[in-house]
Amino acid sequence: MANLIFRLCLFPLTLVFSTLCWLCVGLGKNNAVSHRLECLWGRLVLLCGGIRVTADLSALAPGATYVFFANHQSNLDIPALFSVLSGYNFRFLAKDSLFRIPVFGPAMARVGHVAIERENRRKAMESIARAVEMVSSGVGLLIFPEGTRSTDFSTLGQFKTGGMIVALKCRCPVAPLIVTGSGRILPKGARRLRSGTIRITALPPVDVSRYTLKDRDAFKQDMETLMRNAYLEHIR
Repeated sequence: MANLIFRLCLFPLTLVFSTLCWLCVGLGKNNAVSHRLECLWGRLVLLCGGIRVTADLSALAPGATYVFFANHQSNLDIPALFSVLSGYNFRFLAKDSLFRIPVFGPAMARVGHVAIERENRRKAMESIARAVEMVSSGVGLLIFPEGTRSTDFSTLGQFKTGGMIVALKCRCPVAPLIVTGSGRILPKGARRLRSGTIRITALPPVDVSRYTLKDRDAFKQDMETLMRNAYLEHIR
């Protein structure tokens, strides 16, 4: 029954809230009203699926600007992260294909989410520049450093260098987020929801000032090791 309600509600909720976010652009500092609507959308989507989310964000300063790094297991990660990070004004760095979804994609672009085209170096650099400018204005950024949803929930996937470059250029504290449970509820390619709880835990933010762009491989290795070790502790 939860799966049926989720499927019936997902499209109309997304359509309505995409439209509202579009209309509310410009209201509040840094489109804060549109962001609050996105967070409400995330909570309602999870509620319709009977999905519980718990979060421990005690390592973070309330309302601070961060570049968030989150591991990625499921399409449910997006509404789950919106729902628990409602106190932080942030945007996603997301693959460009999401921005081609009717209504939803244009609304994402209008609110300020950043599309990244990995195959087009010039456009990728333009996206990075937009992300850096956005973070400098006080809006956070959320990156999935694995680049795509994982299908092996026993560990984390290898991090991509592109996300490291974005984070280092932003020169903003990086807040790692460990997500567990979402992959079991709705794994990649699945059509049915399973019952369960998504858990999100914030690790202490990482100061990136000791890294330069030339250190991006070292930074990637350090972040990958930090988050993988924390993830393995959480799934034991």
